[in-house]
Amino acid sequence: MKFRKLSRIASVSATALALAAAGQASAALTVFQTFTGNLGLSTDGCGTATATCSIQAFVPVGATVTGAWLYQTTFGGPPATAQPITFNGNPLAFSPFVVNTSQTFLGSARADVTAAVAAIVNPGLGGTYNFTVGEGMTNSTDGTALVVVYSLASLAMSTVTILDGFASTTGDTATINFAAPLNTAAPGFTADVRLGIGFSAGSGSGQTSTVRVNGTLISSNAGGFDDGALANGQLITVGGNDDAFSPFLPANSVADTERYNLIPQIANGSTSITFQTANTSNDDNIFLLAGLFSGRATVSTAIPEPATWGMMLVGFGIVGGAMRRRQRTSLSFG
Repeated sequence: MKFRKLSRIASVSATALALAAAGQASAALTVFQTFTGNLGLSTDGCGTATATCSIQAFVPVGATVTGAWLYQTTFGGPPATAQPITFNGNPLAFSPFVVNTSQTFLGSARADVTAAVAAIVNPGLGGTYNFTVGEGMTNSTDGTALVVVYSLASLAMSTVTILDGFASTTGDTATINFAAPLNTAAPGFTADVRLGIGFSAGSGSGQTSTVRVNGTLISSNAGGFDDGALANGQLITVGGNDDAFSPFLPANSVADTERYNLIPQIANGSTSITFQTANTSNDDNIFLLAGLFSGRATVSTAIPEPATWGMMLVGFGIVGGAMRRRQRTSLSFG
């Protein structure tokens, strides 16, 4: 039976284009943090209809935590609002909520959990660390994602970048610019991107997203409920360290792990990588992009102010409303 998430969508369709309420942010692929050094990246997700679920950090022996954040992805409203979440039994203070400007009943937020994760990880024993996430209003919280950046002297020089945002119908694009021609055959060369997607039922419902690298379609089945279940309040998938890289053009959303090795789409000698997501079904929320890349990098982006967003939406309506703004983010390696 074809699964459709229409019960919630139908109730908000008449007002889905409303602007976000005061005190809330609207953005697409906004750079949140970038770190350069002898670094590694851990990502994981969980969603549940019960009181708690377990979320993991994967950190090698001897590593110490550079930073850690817990994301929540929710639906409701419009507009969507942040929900109460606990981490190892302690309530969290989440950042200003980010509302999806394509569908304002979808949203996400993040909380800093660096101290809580470091207290457990920094003794340096290494391995898989389990943390307990408590969801308050479970039917409005599709799930959470844990992002941990860690440092270890034996690791290669790398850049970790964390981007917040959503996937618009016409697509969100990140362009990674390198200072020198790439040698993808170099030992340890890494170009590893993970996505966090909320309110996504996957290919069985026709509700998925596409992923392109340097113009090549590598997946039309991003999304699903790999880290939750096929029910509202559990629709979440996060590319994690415990996931294999997605195959080229996975046959369905189960095969797509939301973790992508970009190397096969990078030509030796090139100086940039372009990564693009698009949600043509216009109902899934790509709330997180986290990437690990070989080398040093600086990150820049240009995001319109909220007032500018409003003017742009009005302008688009005047000219027919056929085009959606494509947000571009550039990462320059040096």
